[in-house]
Amino acid sequence: MIGALVSGGKDSTFALKLALERQWKPSLLITVLPERKDSWMFHTPNLFLMDAFADCVGLPLEKIRVSGEKEREVDELMSALRGLNLTGLVSGAIASTYQKKRIDEICDTLGVIHYSPLWGRDPVEVLREEVLSGMEIIITSVSAEGLGEEWLGRRLDLKAVDELLSLSKKFGINPAGEGGEYETLVVNAPFFKCRLRVKEEGKEWDGVRGTIKLTLL
Repeated sequence: MIGALVSGGKDSTFALKLALERQWKPSLLITVLPERKDSWMFHTPNLFLMDAFADCVGLPLEKIRVSGEKEREVDELMSALRGLNLTGLVSGAIASTYQKKRIDEICDTLGVIHYSPLWGRDPVEVLREEVLSGMEIIITSVSAEGLGEEWLGRRLDLKAVDELLSLSKKFGINPAGEGGEYETLVVNAPFFKCRLRVKEEGKEWDGVRGTIKLTLL
């Protein structure tokens, strides 16, 4: 059985899309739920939506709870994956050596093949492909200079990509959000069975960083 690590964000969803197209055929979605928001390894915004996300994809979901503490959460993930009898694992890592190395180590220990189709690629090239792939991506949190409250809830399109590139030159941010500058949610994609229907309930903004509050419709 092949599992796919997904958070609902653009990179893990795009990696899932590529895996499905390349005959890897994941049959299980795996979401990691850290207890801490400052997890070193895992995305944390809007994970309460993942059951609905899995319904849209049309695959069962396995939720794995971890402490969110550095290194300990890696051991906790490996322990949980051990019981799933996986043969392959898909991830959306692009440039985080910390993340890629630890997933590689988990897979090596468990005798599982790690398929990471985005790894080592130009993040901006990947970002453009994600936008052009037909995925509908919204920005759910921002935490970098140059990214103001107006970015919250904004759809990622080619115009937004060009603006992110300009901000990257001005402020030094990673335009693909690889440094945690922003987080995303995919609400629709060509391979989805249905749209993820969410409603914005408001924004939290402290003058530097912020998030949008979402609920399911």
